[in-house]
Amino acid sequence: MIIDTHVHIGRMIGFNLKEKDVLYSMEKYGVDFSLVSNIEGVEFSHKGQKIPRVLQKPQNKVLRKTIEFARKYPDKIGVLAWVKLCSGKLDEEFENLIKNNRDIIYGLKLHPFHSLTAPDDEKAEPYYELAEKYNLAVVSHTGGCEEARSIHLYNAAKKHPDINFVMVHMDLGTNNSEALDLLNKLPNLYGDTSWVPLKTTLEAVKRYGSEKTLFGSDNPIDGKDTYQYNKWGERSLYQEYFNEFQKLVTPEDYDNIMYKNAKKVFNINI
Repeated sequence: MIIDTHVHIGRMIGFNLKEKDVLYSMEKYGVDFSLVSNIEGVEFSHKGQKIPRVLQKPQNKVLRKTIEFARKYPDKIGVLAWVKLCSGKLDEEFENLIKNNRDIIYGLKLHPFHSLTAPDDEKAEPYYELAEKYNLAVVSHTGGCEEARSIHLYNAAKKHPDINFVMVHMDLGTNNSEALDLLNKLPNLYGDTSWVPLKTTLEAVKRYGSEKTLFGSDNPIDGKDTYQYNKWGERSLYQEYFNEFQKLVTPEDYDNIMYKNAKKVFNINI
């Protein structure tokens, strides 16, 4: 079994990530379940420029679209509710969407790089209260700017020990050393493998065992065959996770990272 904890849909900032491509790739590459968030909740561009208000989509609308996708395929698709940390508002409708769809919603998705707001900012606190109330995990992009450094997610996880937190990318664009050092400092802090070199994951297993890392990919960020090719047409690093990785760790370690840890962290029952 494979559970991908980091998958997207939505059209924003130059990307058009289609539901049909998610389903195609899952079928082709043997992924059994995907946790999906909607990039239409992005607030700032890759260059840190505020996206014009007229082009932004309300947080609740973004969530409703993700729910609609999961409702069609509840045995394959779960929801991570995208949180607009900078400008979003946790209102009654947002909470009711969580409450009334809790069977398919598994967590909250933060993106400090595209919100320019750190996970340990006070703006995040109402969402952590919601996560604790409904027993939701919190996943957050790490890497690319100060607000998105893994240390800020560590601070939030330390403050909220009853919530599971996942460092997505483990500091994208770095050698992963800071995130790797933080990984085992808290029992409720985890990392994912999205764009993380296999050697980093192997180092995490060597240091801490296989219980702290979850498989994630950013699929279909490089197209419907993200699992096979990167944006330059080269062999994707996820082919290493699907193939070579299995030969470098024990069957138990492989299963933990590819699906068992996800089931535990997100309370997935499939």
